[in-house]
Amino acid sequence: MFGVLHYSLNSQNSPDELRNPIRKPKWVEDLQQKQPCFDLDAVIMAINCVSSAKSCLERHLHGRRSIVPYSLLWMMTIFSWKLFAVLVASLSTFLCIILQSIHFLLSCVSQLCIYDTLANLFCNTWRIIEIRCCQFLYWPIFLRNCGLRSQSCVEYAEKMALHRHSMWSSLVVDALLGNLFGIALWSQAKPACLLVSNLMDDVTNHLLRTGCVWLMGNPAGFKLNTELAGVLGIVSLDTIQIWSTLWSFMGFLFIPISKIIALFGIVFGLSAAAALIIDMISLITKHVFVLHWSLSLIYSRQIQAIAALWRLFRGRKWNPLRERLDSYDYTVEQHVIGTLLFTPLLLLLPTISSFYTFFTIMNSAISFICVVIEVCIFVIHATPYNKIFLWLVKKRRFPAGIWFEFVTCQHNAVASGTGPVDSIGSVSRKSRKTRESSTRRSTILVSLLHSNYLNLGELVQSNYGDIHSAISRSSFVSSAYGVLTGGRIPSALGTIRSSGLPWFVIPCKQYWYICYEAVLACREN
Repeated sequence: MFGVLHYSLNSQNSPDELRNPIRKPKWVEDLQQKQPCFDLDAVIMAINCVSSAKSCLERHLHGRRSIVPYSLLWMMTIFSWKLFAVLVASLSTFLCIILQSIHFLLSCVSQLCIYDTLANLFCNTWRIIEIRCCQFLYWPIFLRNCGLRSQSCVEYAEKMALHRHSMWSSLVVDALLGNLFGIALWSQAKPACLLVSNLMDDVTNHLLRTGCVWLMGNPAGFKLNTELAGVLGIVSLDTIQIWSTLWSFMGFLFIPISKIIALFGIVFGLSAAAALIIDMISLITKHVFVLHWSLSLIYSRQIQAIAALWRLFRGRKWNPLRERLDSYDYTVEQHVIGTLLFTPLLLLLPTISSFYTFFTIMNSAISFICVVIEVCIFVIHATPYNKIFLWLVKKRRFPAGIWFEFVTCQHNAVASGTGPVDSIGSVSRKSRKTRESSTRRSTILVSLLHSNYLNLGELVQSNYGDIHSAISRSSFVSSAYGVLTGGRIPSALGTIRSSGLPWFVIPCKQYWYICYEAVLACREN
């Protein structure tokens, strides 16, 4: 590109001329009008693919000639690897049979109501288990070699290798963290259950019950409606008492539940244990959710009624078809009825708002805890551990732009100045000043090309796109609007999704051969 990729090697041209607009000569205009004969990216990709195919072909043709095929060590290595492949394939097939049997039983009972109830209560745990099962069923397919043609494409091979190693690195890290958490929780199950039980008693007695009694009086000096506050307070206290009594009878299940959580962490990883904790928190605090949902329903209907009656006094009416306010002539009877309804609704609004605000704060605190645990699960799944390891070992795998080092050669000395560039030919002001001062007596201006590398934040930032979209300004605005209008507050970010891989049923013999060939393909690679 003329005027952008322009560097002078002549002593008569100074760097000051680079900043001045240069008139394009006629051959540049002719060159721009000419149709390009090739695509540089395509040429580079073709060269890389040819080089990769050549190295792969040489490995297949000449790689085994350096080893004597009938040596004892070679035969023992082949036999050991095949034996290992047989063991891995047999174990994988046995576990595949178990998973297929469980899936068949679940499909048989999927029509029952209790199945839908349990699926809704433990939805997060079910998604994590589904992800783990699909990752296990598909591991030989991801690991299996796809042929010589796929190996010759550098871009495809790079993407598949990163995807495969990302999945397995995430699985290994999740399993290690899950084993550490599960073993610690299994050994300290009784103290952990005692701590959780005391925390639940404190929340129930010192927050919920005390807060309801406080709202039934004069909270913060506000004079509320005594009859309505008494009714709402008694209903809330009865609901809290019924739920706490129920859980007091179910207290003997705390230790088994904690051991089940520890077992989930050991078998399925830390993310499964964390998902089960989210579901258990939602189940234990279901009474707070029910009270908040009931009060938000009353509060939102009251707000809508007051807004509609206020439009009546202004002579306006909401048009749902065009979604706008239109003028409307109301009758005297309608104004009288509106006045009789508007006055009690407006006077009872502070009482409803106080109870709604209290249970909104409680429900938001519980939702915040669940959201924090969900973010931890997402970070465990989305963190590219393989890329971080490659970045620590070899940063050259992740380039991020170029910069030029300008060297000025004089008669008896050499001076250098470095300056980063954002794009080719765009030099910073500091670098430009350095070049001007260093090339006053120079005869030749030489530029050395260097490369920048991604830092750790830029490397992992692209993997956290779902968190950035879920925790954004628009989400906060919508949540605040929902709180003010009595809408439902989201208790999850929605980052825990299904694996996206379909569940497949495959014969055991065929699955065994796929696993066997996948392990042997690792030896060839």
